[in-house]
Amino acid sequence: MGSFFSKSFDPATDIPDLNGKVAVVTGGNAGIGFAIVQHLARHGAKVYMGARNEQRAIAALERLRTEGLGPGNGEVIWLKVDLSDPRDTKRAAEELMRKEKRLDILINNAALLLVPYQKSHHGIQDVVMVNYVGTYIFTRALLPLLKRTAQEPGSDIRIVAVLSSEHSECPHDVRFRDLDDFNREFAEKSFPQFLRYAFSKLMQWMFMRELQHKLEEGVPILCLGVDPGQVNTEGVRAYANSVGPILSPIYTLIANLFFAPPTKGAYGAVFAAASPVPRAREKEYKGALLKNSGAKTSASPLADKAELRRELWETTERILRDLRVEIETE
Repeated sequence: MGSFFSKSFDPATDIPDLNGKVAVVTGGNAGIGFAIVQHLARHGAKVYMGARNEQRAIAALERLRTEGLGPGNGEVIWLKVDLSDPRDTKRAAEELMRKEKRLDILINNAALLLVPYQKSHHGIQDVVMVNYVGTYIFTRALLPLLKRTAQEPGSDIRIVAVLSSEHSECPHDVRFRDLDDFNREFAEKSFPQFLRYAFSKLMQWMFMRELQHKLEEGVPILCLGVDPGQVNTEGVRAYANSVGPILSPIYTLIANLFFAPPTKGAYGAVFAAASPVPRAREKEYKGALLKNSGAKTSASPLADKAELRRELWETTERILRDLRVEIETE
């Protein structure tokens, strides 16, 4: 709820001119992602709105125009991205690299929330596939373009992950040795659906931390995570509607009264992606997790375990090799 009351950052006044910059936002057709696209485009950026459904993407583009994209604003383009399918995710990154000679901002926002346990693609549970594996593939596939842009004079390249404070609730006995570990169901614990979500977000944050570590030498790219707080998105409303006639009105009332609207829930991600502050205080912000206000916040101590981060990275690479999803890294 802190995001709702924060007044420390306002994209309308605190974001510089982004003309000439290229950004991509996954899950950009709704919720926080839509608001991020809107904020960046209103400051002149060319923004690729990552979304898997063409009809919803077209509706989002129309909404952007209706709510105020015109002369002087940036351009918004739909990029088909389906993070549930590794090959489609890689194809989307390759398509973007064919279209663009630079990429300044990558915001990994798309996510599944509290979903049933199932494995729709390649034997990997859905919440892990979308929230972590898809994000990993998309980011790693775009790294060559991000790195090339980072070498240009005056560049300021950012990779941002929209996370959740709930990642800290993930049990501390998790491992990442093999596919069975990735598919942990948490059935032996209370609220397994919630823990699977927390698990996937922990994996995403550990990936961002390890990526920042690997980029330390000679590549001036900032990797940042953002906890937007409680935001009244379409996903939250869908979950509220799914819990039955007794709980649904209660959940909906709580979300309407106490959760931030998406436009404010996007403030932290926009700060991380475009505010001059993180670059001016680079040593402080590298690999940092931020609140929606832009202030640094604590994360799960599991992300500080270098060996565990490496285990996650190496097992992910092995799983992708088994799936024959090869990623060009240079």
